[in-house]
Amino acid sequence: MVRITTTYEGALRTRAVHGPSGTELVTDPPVDNQGKGESFSPTDLVATALGSCMLTIMGIVAERHEWPLAGATCVVEKHMASDPRRIATLDVVITIPGAWDDKQKKALETAALGCPVHRTLHGNVEMPVRFVWGQA
Repeated sequence: MVRITTTYEGALRTRAVHGPSGTELVTDPPVDNQGKGESFSPTDLVATALGSCMLTIMGIVAERHEWPLAGATCVVEKHMASDPRRIATLDVVITIPGAWDDKQKKALETAALGCPVHRTLHGNVEMPVRFVWGQA
């Protein structure tokens, strides 16, 4: 179990503290939702969690096999729906530099699509994922 304590600071801003490490992060709604857009919004954190989780699980597989995954990137574009306001789509592009054979690609793609965040959101949010291999 991990405890995250979030405090409302006023002016639509929150501060969350990660219990185990004490690391803090601030959220602020986007300008189109009455905020200042000065930090991640709560829904931005969902998109961030997806990209971070996919790369982390790919990293676990890569490290297990001693494959060089460093430099891989994940870009997530969040698209909101308005009625009701929610995340409608998270478009994901994962770019992996270097040369990879089909077995490695399959293992890493399976890992990314099996990450806990992707599994949690699956069925509730559209999440098209595209892998780009061999790019720097």
